[in-house]
Amino acid sequence: MNHDKQFFSIDTRIYYEDTDSGGVVYHANYLKYMERARTEWLRNLGFEQDQIVNDLQTIFAVRSVQIEYLKPARLNDLLQVTASIKEYKRSFFIFFQQIHKKLVNGQTELLIEGTIKVVAINTKNFKPRKIPKSLMESLYGH
Repeated sequence: MNHDKQFFSIDTRIYYEDTDSGGVVYHANYLKYMERARTEWLRNLGFEQDQIVNDLQTIFAVRSVQIEYLKPARLNDLLQVTASIKEYKRSFFIFFQQIHKKLVNGQTELLIEGTIKVVAINTKNFKPRKIPKSLMESLYGH
């Protein structure tokens, strides 16, 4: 696992349930792996999703996704899923994410990359809101 405050990665294994009848990962599952990396990034910063909802009255909702499927992942592959902050503004983060296959020789092979815009939403009115101060302080000290 490699992580700092603005870059994070997790490993995940491809199981039978992740694949189609040909043993290839179903395209929508890559979005799940990316979501897990962003969730673990928050956890690494000390923020649990339920805490963000209950204590900070905030949910993070995906606003847009741009993804490039370069090569398929297959049954039993070990993947490294990364998440890094490309840009942020008052109410959103834009993440650059990649999924690499970990090879036996220690190298990796790029399979998927994408840009995901995630907006902070107020849980009471479901309108965009400022990213919680405590999260921004954890990331940038302000």
